[in-house]
Amino acid sequence: MGADNNIKGTVVTGVIGEDVHIVGIRIIEQALNDNGFKVSSMGAQVSQEEFINAALETNADAIFISSFSGHAEILVRSFRDKCTEAGLNDIILYIGGSLLLREEQWEEVEKKFKDLGFNRVYPPGTSPTRAIEDLKKDILLRREKGD
Repeated sequence: MGADNNIKGTVVTGVIGEDVHIVGIRIIEQALNDNGFKVSSMGAQVSQEEFINAALETNADAIFISSFSGHAEILVRSFRDKCTEAGLNDIILYIGGSLLLREEQWEEVEKKFKDLGFNRVYPPGTSPTRAIEDLKKDILLRREKGD
């Protein structure tokens, strides 16, 4: 890794679609920075293609998507496939926030997004510490597989 020996990984972050609620992702970004990750913040109203292009440009280990509008299921459909088509076969995908407009058991929501290709799915109010600990484990596993 050269000069970036202290960097634990590179993460692209942002809020997908029409959503402008950035407080949650800003908290995650600060925690990632504080824990030695390089963060490429895309801000709000980010398209799937913008996430993918940023991940390619930064050689990212992971993409963190936040959504508060309740439209995430529609907004991230085919995202894993598009990542794979772009050559991001083993990119780690995380999503969190208020993901659906309708009430569902969290286990069902989590399964739905895992079926869409996300490695981790977080409900509103999840501690950044939990996501960062998961990310450390997931990046280690990714590198062991031979990134």
